[in-house]
Amino acid sequence: MGRSRRTIPEELLLLALDPTTGTTAQPQSLDLGLAGAQLVELALAGRIAPDGDRIAVVMARPTGDPTLDSALELLRRRGSPVRAVHWIGGPRLGLRQTYLTHLERCGMVHAVAGQMCGVLPTTRYQATETAISREIRARLDNAIRTGVPPDPRTAALAALAHAVGLGKHLYPGNEGRSSRSRLRDLIRHDPMGGLVAHAVMDVQNGVAAQPRRQQPAAAGPVRQPAARATADPAGVPVQSRHGHGRMARVGAR
Repeated sequence: MGRSRRTIPEELLLLALDPTTGTTAQPQSLDLGLAGAQLVELALAGRIAPDGDRIAVVMARPTGDPTLDSALELLRRRGSPVRAVHWIGGPRLGLRQTYLTHLERCGMVHAVAGQMCGVLPTTRYQATETAISREIRARLDNAIRTGVPPDPRTAALAALAHAVGLGKHLYPGNEGRSSRSRLRDLIRHDPMGGLVAHAVMDVQNGVAAQPRRQQPAAAGPVRQPAARATADPAGVPVQSRHGHGRMARVGAR
């Protein structure tokens, strides 16, 4: 696409990519985070805006990014604002693979074929443009260490990194505890990023995953079923049996 600036979904994926193993950290929650990162990127582009806990399309003009525009069109077809938690908790087959394939086309990563258990074919991804990955990480480190309020893009990236559990990947062990805490605190610096990050965590916790129903007067609290997000099992190398290059159906019904 000829862009010098990476989108937030791309940056989140590069943060999650392990430079040694070529696998992605927190694969299940990362899929939710990528869907949320699309919302933040569309908001920064002026295409959508928060409406309470819902997301409303305010400009349907395409951004020029095919993956973002696919999400924007699905949001537009809803016809009315959609709750962020419902959107993020919807099925999105192959979203992570879509972004990995895009990063490979851009020369940001390269695919390494392999086998799992000596039988199942797998593909791992090694970062090639490590300077860009270091720059993304440096922005987070700077915001954490200086305490200076970051720009909205960095604040949203930090909020999503915390929401999907990348804190323990980026700042491991007891020595990283204070950094993980400050990463969490950065969530307050961007309203849209905060809304989306909380929605990601709510989906993981099974909160408000289904439309609200009227509760019986005499009954106790009704437990709603947990959200089901299509994702690869944790620990399975990227690109195994599902999602080979398919475009995402983010929250489509």
